[in-house]
Amino acid sequence: MKKIAIATDHNGVDEKQEIIKALKDKYVFLDKSPNNFSTDDYPDFALEVAKSVLSKEADFGILMCGTGIGMSIAANKVKGIRAAHCSNVEQARLTRLDNDSNIICLSYKQDIKEILPMIDMFINTEHSSEERHHRRVQKIKDIEEGILK
Repeated sequence: MKKIAIATDHNGVDEKQEIIKALKDKYVFLDKSPNNFSTDDYPDFALEVAKSVLSKEADFGILMCGTGIGMSIAANKVKGIRAAHCSNVEQARLTRLDNDSNIICLSYKQDIKEILPMIDMFINTEHSSEERHHRRVQKIKDIEEGILK
């Protein structure tokens, strides 16, 4: 069973619990924001999920905040992370297929009936075997390393 690191800031606590409850038979969840407070700073949780993915403690990550954008920005500052803000199933599919993203960032304000299929699509889509996608992901890694400027 795939392991998923999940976290939210103080706004998405109920939605995070709904996700875990709805998908607990499909995935093992590692809750990286077990205690939330109104003074939470979302970059702290983005870092925790990113570290879990990079260390292979988790196969993928799920981050949620008001828009999902702040979490995406913060997570993408971590070398080796390709976090994608998604708002529909096709984006969730394509970011895995084309970009080999390892964290999906979501808005807790989106309906849970839309969120759950996005998560399933993200987790169950394999990275493309096409050379062009591997070449492009390698260029992203090269930018991180300072090789491409």
